[in-house]
Amino acid sequence: MKDSPTQLDQHFALPEVRRVGLARPLCWLRAGGRDLLANPIASIAYGLLFAIAGDIILIFAWRNPYLFTAAVSGFFLIAPLLAGGLYEISRRQAVGLHTTFFDSLAGWRRNGQSMAMFGLLLLLVAIVWERTSAVFFALFVPELTPDLWAFVSGVLLNADYRALTLSWLVAGGVLASLVFAISAVSIPMLIDRNVDFVTAMMTSLRAVTVNPGTMLLWAALVVALTLAGFATLLFGLIVLMPLLGHASWHAYRDLVE
Repeated sequence: MKDSPTQLDQHFALPEVRRVGLARPLCWLRAGGRDLLANPIASIAYGLLFAIAGDIILIFAWRNPYLFTAAVSGFFLIAPLLAGGLYEISRRQAVGLHTTFFDSLAGWRRNGQSMAMFGLLLLLVAIVWERTSAVFFALFVPELTPDLWAFVSGVLLNADYRALTLSWLVAGGVLASLVFAISAVSIPMLIDRNVDFVTAMMTSLRAVTVNPGTMLLWAALVVALTLAGFATLLFGLIVLMPLLGHASWHAYRDLVE
């Protein structure tokens, strides 16, 4: 079902956005799984890169709890951009083309200027969140322990810091929701069409507002599966991140006319 255009759509020349059913995210995951099976080597290569990036986060941020938590949340913020190669694999798969890892690199070169601008925006958001977290904990928990487990038990799970933890989680949740809203279909759209990054962001925001329940479920699935990947000492990311990347492409194709 198509959604009728609004003045906002007409001003930004946005494509039409479809209303989709609540269960569609499960269909996106199934379609993503088919793309993964059809291009296992290239897809798993990206999964390995995601896992290595996660390992680097763990190694360098383990002794700095605020940095660790900010880095993990930042991983969520920039993951849509990092998955550009996976979107290219799914795009080529849709027209019957087999894709190698090197073929998929063309995804970042397609509409390169707009991709770079959007990537810069996501990077700035990640940096702002990291700095905000650092200042936040420095002000309110000056005796912050350098050990991650002590930080979790002594701060995050400590009733004395409940208000602080809740405020930090709410702030991070609001920021993550905004980023999700503007990036849910932006990068696949930039790879698929010759549009500017503002148009892509506005289309993504429109898709989310037209399908709030569906996109809330999709966001929950993305977060849950990504956290499951981290919980398996990052081994799960090798498969789960390619699956989510391919599924995100199908979400875009399903939502945007």
